[in-house]
Formats: sequence, C-alpha cells, structure tokens
Amino acid sequence: MKFRKLSAILVLCCAISASAQTKRLTYCNPLNLDYGYTPFENFAAWGKHRATADPTVTLFKGNYYLFSTNQFGYWWSSDMLNWKFVSRKFVRPYNEVKGDELCAPGTLVLGDTLLVIGSTYNKDFTLWMSTDPRTDTWKAAKDYFKVGAWDPGLFADDDGRVYIYHGSSNTLPMYEQEIDRKTFEPIGPKKEMIKLDWKEHGWERFGENNDNVFLTGFMEGGWMNKHNGKYYLQYAAPGTEGRGYGDGVYVGDKPLGPFTYQKHNPFSYKPGGFAKGAGHGATWADKYGNYWHISTMVINVKNNFERRNGFWPAGFDQDGVLYTNTAYGDYPTYLATGKEDHLKSSFTGWMLLNYNKPVQVSSTLGAYVANLSVDEDIKTYWSAKTANKGEWLQTDLGEVSTVKAIQVNYADQDATFMGKSLGVYHRYVITSSTDGKNWKTLVDKSKNKTDVPHDYIELKTPAKARYLKITNLHMPTGKFALSGFRVFGKGAGAVPDTVRNLIVLRGDAERRNSWIRWRQTDSAVGYTIYFGTDPDKLYNNIMVYNVTEYYFNGMEKGLPYYFQIEAFNENGISKRTKVVKVD
Repeated sequence: MKFRKLSAILVLCCAISASAQTKRLTYCNPLNLDYGYTPFENFAAWGKHRATADPTVTLFKGNYYLFSTNQFGYWWSSDMLNWKFVSRKFVRPYNEVKGDELCAPGTLVLGDTLLVIGSTYNKDFTLWMSTDPRTDTWKAAKDYFKVGAWDPGLFADDDGRVYIYHGSSNTLPMYEQEIDRKTFEPIGPKKEMIKLDWKEHGWERFGENNDNVFLTGFMEGGWMNKHNGKYYLQYAAPGTEGRGYGDGVYVGDKPLGPFTYQKHNPFSYKPGGFAKGAGHGATWADKYGNYWHISTMVINVKNNFERRNGFWPAGFDQDGVLYTNTAYGDYPTYLATGKEDHLKSSFTGWMLLNYNKPVQVSSTLGAYVANLSVDEDIKTYWSAKTANKGEWLQTDLGEVSTVKAIQVNYADQDATFMGKSLGVYHRYVITSSTDGKNWKTLVDKSKNKTDVPHDYIELKTPAKARYLKITNLHMPTGKFALSGFRVFGKGAGAVPDTVRNLIVLRGDAERRNSWIRWRQTDSAVGYTIYFGTDPDKLYNNIMVYNVTEYYFNGMEKGLPYYFQIEAFNENGISKRTKVVKVD
C-alpha cells in the first residue's frame, strides 16, 4: 500500500514537473528592449527620445542575436523573450569613420562565424566577424569592404555563394551584387533587381494613408530567404513614418532573379492597433524551424525616426506564399515550444481590459491628460508633472475581471539622454483591488535594476481585480509618463455578436482604394478586418477601435479582394462574418 501511494505521488510530481516545463512563454509588442536614445541633436528638436528601427534577428549557435539601428550595441537571447544587451566595443569610434556603422545593420552566418555590417555609401567600411558574440569578441573580416551599401541584406546560398541586396531610395531600385566568400571582394558590378510600382500597388504610395501625391514611396530594407528552392527577395515600403509601413516580397528561381511580385503583398502589414507599422525587418527561423518576422513599429511624434521593434509569427503556406500573422500583434502572444503552424493564431486570447476606461492620476502635465494612457495609441500619452517617487495612475476595469498580464509603456517626456545610457533603470509597484478600498501588491519592481521602456509582466497566477494602480518609484530620465498602461486578461461578460452589414465599396476611377463600412456592434470596443487577394488567404488585417468605417488605400489595382470582419471586447472575440468579395 505504501508503495502504491509513493508511486502515485511520483506520478503526480512528474506530471506537475512536465506541465511546468511545457508552459508556453508569452511576449508583447513593442519588444521590451533597453533602446538607446537618438544620438543626433537635429533629431531631438521636439524632445529627446528613444529611437531605433531596421532590426534583424539571426539564430547563431543556439542563441538569437538582434541588431538594430543606432543602438551602440546589440542583444542576444536564448528564448526570444529575455534579451541581454552587449555594448558594442568592436567598432572604431564613430568620428573615425566616414559613414554610420550603427545604422540599418545586416548580418550573415557563415559556418561557425557571425558577420555584421552597417549602412554606408563609402568604401572604407569594416565587415565584422565573431565566433562568440555573447562576449563581444569581434575582429575585422574585411577592413575595407568595397560594397558600399545602404540597408544591406546578406545572403549565403546552399552552394556557398554569397550575395548582398541593398538600397534605400524613393527614385532608385534595389540592387544586388555577388561577394567572394573568402576575400569578401565584390564579383562583378551591382545589378538592378526590383523597383516600386505604386501605380499598381496601392500600399507602396507614400503617406500616413497611402495618399500622398507629392512624394513617391521609398524602397529599402532588402532581405533574402530561400524556401523549397524558391528565393524570396523582401523590401520595405513606402516610408518609415506611416502606419502602413510594411514589407513586400518578390519571388524567383535564382538568387539573381528574375523576380515576380507575390500576389499576397505586403506580406508584413500592421496599420492598426496600439503600435502601428511592420516594415523594414527580417525573416528568420527559430530553433524549431518556425519562421518569424521582425520589423519596425512607428511612433513618429518627437521625430520622424522615433520607432520601436516588434516581431510576429510568419511562414510559408502550402503554395509557397510568404505571410506574417500580425492579428492582435501587440497583445500577449505565445512563443513556440516546438514545431508550429503559424497560419493558426499564436494569440493567447487575453483581451485588453481597460480600453478607454476611467483613469485617475496623481497630477497632470498640461494637455497630457490621463485617458491618453488607455486610448490604445502609442503616439499619445499621459504625463505627471514630475518624476517624483509617489506619482501614480489608477485604472478602473469597470468590473471585477481576471488579470493575466500587464504592459507598462513609458513615454519620453522631458528626457535628457542622448545615445546609449548604461546602468539606468525603472522602478514601480502595481497594486490591485476588487473594491477600491482594500489593496494588495500585484507587481513589485521596487528593486528592479534594468531599463524597461515597454515592460511586460505575465502574472504567475491570474488575479481577480477591478482597479489597478501603478506608483512610480524611480525614472531613469524625464517625467513619469505612460503611453499605454495596458491590462490583459478576461472580462466577466459576453463576447460581442457577429458583425452585421459589412460592405466594401471600390470605385472604377481609383481601384487601389476602398471604403469599408459595417454596422456598429453594441458591446464591441473594436474590430479586426481581414483581407486578401484569395478567399482562403486572408492573411492581412487592420485593427480599429471605436469606429465603424475604414478607408483602405493599399489595394492591388488589378486584383479582386476578399474581406471578413470580427468584433472584440474585453471578454473575447466574435465569430467572423462571411467573406465579402470585391471585384
């Protein structure tokens, strides 16, 4: 009998241990990296601010390496969740080079070596290499890399030949050039590859709403992947300032082309939600062979180049179509624990609980009012009058709900830093209450020693709460200001009804534009519109809040489109409507 009891206990312990081991990690965009501040005075004219863009992630010797513009270093991670910053000592001082070694970096794995280079149009740039970049041990692979390239994307084919794809212009195409694998000298002249065609591709038009008639779009951010014998040449358009900033792709049978525009484009697109934009990035495979796409997210308040990084599940469907799944892409999302189908959502289902809910604060600086912290727009923010210990913000969920995660997004109000500042940190405490009278500590960051501009906390145990209060203990610079105090979990009510009366109007005079309209669903706080050029490939989406129409100017001129829509609130997501075709 004792033996049976002991066996049962061992089985139970093993089951608990296995459950703990298989618990899926979650993350939330924008990525919580200790971003540096702009190093340029002219970029800080409207206020000093964090700034980065043009990211790339590379899997190298079992770890992930993330390089990004103007960071004076890079990050590495073993799990794609916890990133460690490495201060970049391997470059020559900035004032000793002609160009910017810190901008739009490109990476490449060759055998047991990781290579990295920044953007330049000069011929005296260094191509760097390391066999253990966790320790910042770098040396020059090529001291004077002759292929002066802006936005370089490096690619090694299966036969060992190496190529570089590059370009950043609103008039010039993207170029390609082969590079000798041993000497890193260019082989032959650079060749034109692809060029924007905004008269056909509506999403390639410049402007916040793809409607700027004074500027043509920019083609930039070259990147190459090979999948099932096909070559996928990726590029960013139409400009990093707009919410429609996305990545497109051309497909070919050879690394030098010719390339054909993929019918499903842009393949990476996020014009709605809290943080918008999904352009100029990189596509990579994780340890399990799952594809992901990292790219630039737009703020564009204190400067055109005020930006962040985010990544999303991606992949190739059964027809070889490259896609990125950005639906609910700035809500909590699961990371992979094994091989997965990214056509199926990795969204946790944890809904935003405090969109436009009542907020109370300790103080308010000018027009930076309290509800700007819960309006689901990273461009707007609440600011307290000071950075003093004790400044606070309290949000009311409206009813007792199940809280599973919180994201704290700081805004750079009156920041004083320029460039990279090491050793800085945020400290705060979040308390919760079911009745507004009795409070308990939910998150304690009173001893935090890290810089967490977009801190994301998944609670170890879900909590019941109606009120949450964040109290400032320490700011690294500037005032206590939040662009988003975002609470995720499950409400206690019903999900919205299915949306009714979805219509899409597309005129004959301008085939790249459409007007999408639907009947308001009473209990909804927002809607997700899905669309594509095939009825079974509605891979792109647009998330909107508190509206019942959307002007979509990103269509392919010569193709029919298919649309669906779903409603959501703090309790969950409705069923999608039937697919609507628009010729």
